Amino acid sequence: MVKITYLEFDGTEHVVDVPVGLTVMEGARDNGVKGIEADCGGACACSTCHVYVDESWVEKLPAKDPMEEDMLDFAFEPDQRLSRLTCQIKVTPALEGLVVRMPEKQI
Repeated sequence: MVKITYLEFDGTEHVVDVPVGLTVMEGARDNGVKGIEADCGGACACSTCHVYVDESWVEKLPAKDPMEEDMLDFAFEPDQRLSRLTCQIKVTPALEGLVVRMPEKQI
């Protein structure tokens, strides 16, 4: 299990243990974290699992692939550096302590 902190837009904090092998999106969905809708179920076909990764984690995550980059264009107020789709971040032991912040809304 890997501890991930999800911060809702209003500041509500959810510290969740997520099994290795799931995605950050699945960790939120399976634990009832509000703010990550995941309408496409993790197929990278929408942007409703958009988050802002904590600045300290940007360089530690795998690079965005072109499909994720394209889908982020449809996200609410994307940030070139901090925005990620949680369905595209696979949970590994290296993500212990990851912090993500939800946007005001998902589109």
